[in-house]
Amino acid sequence: MSNVRVHRVGEQLKKELSAIFQRDLKDPRIGFVTVTAVEVTGDLQQAKVYLTVLGNEGQKEESLEAIEKASGFIRSEVGRRIRLRHTPELIFKFDESIEYGSKIEKLLSDLNRKED
Repeated sequence: MSNVRVHRVGEQLKKELSAIFQRDLKDPRIGFVTVTAVEVTGDLQQAKVYLTVLGNEGQKEESLEAIEKASGFIRSEVGRRIRLRHTPELIFKFDESIEYGSKIEKLLSDLNRKED
């Protein structure tokens, strides 16, 4: 399948998932969730959804648990909004890159302060 189409489907999934998390999910355990990336397999059967959640580790785990519990609803909403032959299976994962980047930035700023 065309790599361009896979990328376009991934971007559309990201857009629709963000809208679903903001407007349609009513579970109070789900905090402030941001969809950072979506990786779709070449056959469009699976999609890895990378999320960041604002809060501590307990809130992150609670949010991921609530999202996985609502994955059937989320998948049906995606299937309703995006016209595909098969709606991809959604696999939710935390995106640690933002936290890692902020940790590196803090270490660099500490080094710069020590040099001055």
